Amino acid sequence: MHIDERSRYLKEMGITEWSVRSTANDSAPTAESQQAIPNQEPKVYWLFYGQAPGGDQERLFQNMILALGLLPKEWEWRSPTNTQTPSTHLPCVAFAFGEQAAQVLSGEQDPLTQLRDVVLEIAGQDIPLIASFDLAHCLNRPKDKALVWQDLLLARSVLQSL
Repeated sequence: MHIDERSRYLKEMGITEWSVRSTANDSAPTAESQQAIPNQEPKVYWLFYGQAPGGDQERLFQNMILALGLLPKEWEWRSPTNTQTPSTHLPCVAFAFGEQAAQVLSGEQDPLTQLRDVVLEIAGQDIPLIASFDLAHCLNRPKDKALVWQDLLLARSVLQSL
């Protein structure tokens, strides 16, 4: 079967093609290592909330940032207790990693399973909030990474509609 034909079939079935990448540079990418195009101004702003990631969680988070194509100036990590309004004029979305962060930010007491797939709002602010699993959960249950990716795509679509 020809590669183009195989790709077409996989696409029709909703299957994403994966490719092997080089493992020569096994260090985690960081926001500082991302090469921004000179003079490219940020267009959106993401607020990520949750327990500060470290180790494998940090690597997973940085890979999410890379997959979303975010510039270093387009996002920041915050503690769930930091509900200070961001000092930006850009369209903004908040993303809560974990049940505790989602509950603290939204003021809701429902479990995470009921807070996911819903556009919430940071309590007292007009900032949309999307809740998802925390990074440690994703490392312990890798199949749930797909659900986090769906949540990130929901956040992106909300951001694009602002």
